[in-house]
Amino acid sequence: MEDPSSTFPQNDLPSLWFRLVGLFPLAFFLAQTAHYWRINELGHMLWMCNIGNLVLAIGLFLNQALLIRVAVIWMFPGVMVWLVYVALAWGMFLSSTLAHLGGLIVGIFAIRRVGMDRAGWRYALGWYLLVQFLSRVLTPANLNVNVSHHVDPGWQQTFNAYGKFWLVLTILTAIVLWIIGTVLHRLWPTKRTVESIFQSRTKI
Repeated sequence: MEDPSSTFPQNDLPSLWFRLVGLFPLAFFLAQTAHYWRINELGHMLWMCNIGNLVLAIGLFLNQALLIRVAVIWMFPGVMVWLVYVALAWGMFLSSTLAHLGGLIVGIFAIRRVGMDRAGWRYALGWYLLVQFLSRVLTPANLNVNVSHHVDPGWQQTFNAYGKFWLVLTILTAIVLWIIGTVLHRLWPTKRTVESIFQSRTKI
C-alpha cells in the first residue's frame, strides 16, 4: 500500500524556485479576497476553488505534498463549476479568471513534480466535507457557499429536502474526486509508485 506521506522525501526536496511558485496561487487568493472585500461578500472565499489556491500556496511553501495533491484535485471541478455558473452566466473578470485558470495551470505544474498517489482523492473528499461544514457555520445562508445551506435552485424540483440532496451530492462528489485522482495518478504517479512498478517488473 502506498504511503500517503504529506512531505517530500528528504533526498528529493524541491528547489527554492519551485517553492516560490507558491507566490502565484497566493496572489490569486489575495486578489479574490480584495474583490469580495469590496463587495462585502467575503464568505465566497470559502468556495473550494478559492480556498484551494491558499492550500496550494501553503503546500508549495512548506513542502507539503499532500496539500498540493488535495488542492490540485479540486482545481478541476472548481474550473468546471466556475465556467458554468460564473463565467458563462456573469462573464469573466480578472481576479476570478486568475484564481481558476491560473490556479489550475500552477496546480498542473506542481503535480507533475510531486506526483499523485492513490489516496489523494480521499483526503480531497475529507477536506471538502470540512470546508462545507465551516461554510455552513461561518457564511450567510443566502450565499449558499459549497451548497452548504440549501438545495441549489436548479435542483429544487428534483429534491424536496436538503438532506437527500446533500447525500446524493456527496456521493457524486466522491465519485468525481476518485476519477480525477485516478487519472492524475496514471498521468503523474509518485516516484515511489514508479519505483515499485519497476521493481515488480524486474522480478518477473
